[in-house]
Formats: sequence, structure tokens, C-alpha cells
Amino acid sequence: MTINITLNNWTIQKEAARFVREKVFVIEQQIPLEMEMDKSDEFCIHAVASDGAGKPIGTGRLLPDGHIGRMAVLASARGTGIGGQLLQSLMQAAKERGDKRVVLSAQIQVEGFYVRYGFKVIGEEYVEAGIKHIDMEHCL
Repeated sequence: MTINITLNNWTIQKEAARFVREKVFVIEQQIPLEMEMDKSDEFCIHAVASDGAGKPIGTGRLLPDGHIGRMAVLASARGTGIGGQLLQSLMQAAKERGDKRVVLSAQIQVEGFYVRYGFKVIGEEYVEAGIKHIDMEHCL
């Protein structure tokens, strides 16, 4: 599968990122749209993975304070390495920007994914939008 990952601002990435996030978070995980979309998008670096036909299949964002969030891959593309490519792209962008670490709020069921990329758990488990999460960090 040919994958293309682009990093850019919300104005450029909005349509593609929103498509993936609505499919994964709003439809699949039933998170209310008003919780999923927020004003932070305007200030983030957004990564979008597209397939060979140019269809968006994954996304994630990097906030100005070093938080990585809104990581999502369409169900049909999971297990193909796209999530890892997105994560590494965002971590590289943070490093190039001069960040010393990145942090994220991981859904419990994907904690192992982030551990494979060197993230460590910080803090206690909590519930957000009805889903169990854990905070994690990675020093760059």
C-alpha cells in the first residue's frame, strides 16, 4: 500500500483530517462532534496519511505545547503501520521545532502501541468522553 503523509496547518489539512476524525471518533467511538472538534486545531501541525488514490486514511496533530493528539486511522487501514508513520512524523516535527519531549493522552486499548514507540506512562488512568485514558510522554 502506497502511503503519503503530509504535515501542514489546519487550513490546508482540515477537510482530510476532519473526514478521518469524524469516521473514527464521532461515528465509530460515538464521541460527540462538539467534543471532538475544538479551537486548538487552528494552532496545530496536522499530519494526514493518504492512500495511493489520495483518500485520507489517518491523521494526528501536534499542539504548540508538545501534545500529540487526535491520532486516528480508519478501521480498514489499521494494522498496516500507518499509525506509526503518523506518530513518527509528528514526533519529528516536534523535534525539529525544538521540543524536548512530547506528551499524549492515550486510550487504554492502544497504550501498547505508544509503548512500542518509546512512550512511558505518567499519571493515573482516567475517563474522558466515556473512554479510559492514560497520559504518556516521550523524551526527544
